[in-house]
Amino acid sequence: MPYKQPVSALVVIYTAALEVLLLERADYPGYWQSVTGSRDGVESLRETAIREAGEETGLDAGLYKLTDWKIQNVYDIYPKWQHRYPPGTTHNTEHVFGLELPQRLPVKLSPREHLSYQWLSWQAAADKVFSPSNRAAILQLPERTSCPKM
Repeated sequence: MPYKQPVSALVVIYTAALEVLLLERADYPGYWQSVTGSRDGVESLRETAIREAGEETGLDAGLYKLTDWKIQNVYDIYPKWQHRYPPGTTHNTEHVFGLELPQRLPVKLSPREHLSYQWLSWQAAADKVFSPSNRAAILQLPERTSCPKM
């Protein structure tokens, strides 16, 4: 398997009612997150976000409002996942996107990647995710959208 690039997209998928879609990792049950994944080849970060949303949820992000939040998070790659990256790679640069759906839509999980999903209020979703950068992104959701605040 080729190494992953240490450049990724985090896609916070949410509804007009500020419900957030979370996915439970198959490789670490109990770890919840938004859509995330590494860039492939020379694709743009937007293309990465669209591809990852499709692979992980079955949703075509190109049909909905996908926004680049212009946030970059640089963080240490968890030791349990460092083997996926080129030797000596210790940090990843994550680029944050928001994907607004009109309402909850059916999700088709990739069983290789995720066990289950749930829709939660943005506050509950922020409390449930394991990644600090994912939490920070979800907490910004009310200020970054035109959705009604709850």
